[in-house]
Amino acid sequence: MTTTIRPRRPPPPLRRAAVVSATPRSPRLTTITVAGPELVGLEPGQPAASVRLLLPHHGELVLPEWNGNEFLHADGARPHLRTLTPLRIDAERGEVEVDIVLHGAGRMATWAATAAAGDPVAISGTGRGYVVDPEASYLLAGDESALPAMTTILDALPADASTQVLVEVGDADAELDLRGPSRLTVSWHRLPPGSPPGDALVDAFVATPVAAGTRVWVAGEAASVQRIRRHLFDTLDVPRQECTVRGYWKHGRAGDDDDAG
Repeated sequence: MTTTIRPRRPPPPLRRAAVVSATPRSPRLTTITVAGPELVGLEPGQPAASVRLLLPHHGELVLPEWNGNEFLHADGARPHLRTLTPLRIDAERGEVEVDIVLHGAGRMATWAATAAAGDPVAISGTGRGYVVDPEASYLLAGDESALPAMTTILDALPADASTQVLVEVGDADAELDLRGPSRLTVSWHRLPPGSPPGDALVDAFVATPVAAGTRVWVAGEAASVQRIRRHLFDTLDVPRQECTVRGYWKHGRAGDDDDAG
């Protein structure tokens, strides 16, 4: 029997741009600003939305073609294309600002560590984001890859929203000065050496009460996020419509450090 593969809906087109600046946000996170005329009019999207960042192919920025299922270069190679959360999109000036985690040997982390003004890139976006309920309290949880998305959600919450944030980090130098509503509490959970990514986040989340009506947003390493999903739905029986749970990357997969949120 022949299996027919349905073509996927084409993603937003790739727009050429160039690096404007690379500024450390912490020793483990750098903020990259890219800009260009083709980015003018790019939809800013909702909090925790996504864009896809394309890096040069063999030292040259070549836009891949959409084949109905994925982007591919003419030689059949997969492009260096990663999904990130924009911290800021200025549609009038044609600027996009993203954070990239600087650990591991992934292609994106390696590129970000030496990114300089003028380096060519391309941007595709904007993808789905998160809808804020102005009447709810919030519990946000994630690892370092989720910090950019959590930053944008905190910026969008009402000034008096009761908000708790749990973050797993590999080291104390990854901790940031997260700001948000007046009733914000942030706790940082260090991953013990040798432990699988996500273990500290899962332990912290399971130990945290989830009050009725709380909106829950979780993102990070896929296996750990799945454990949190089961805790929410199977153990606590939290209504699914009150939760957003996303796996941003997979531990052990080649290039798993490339997906930086």
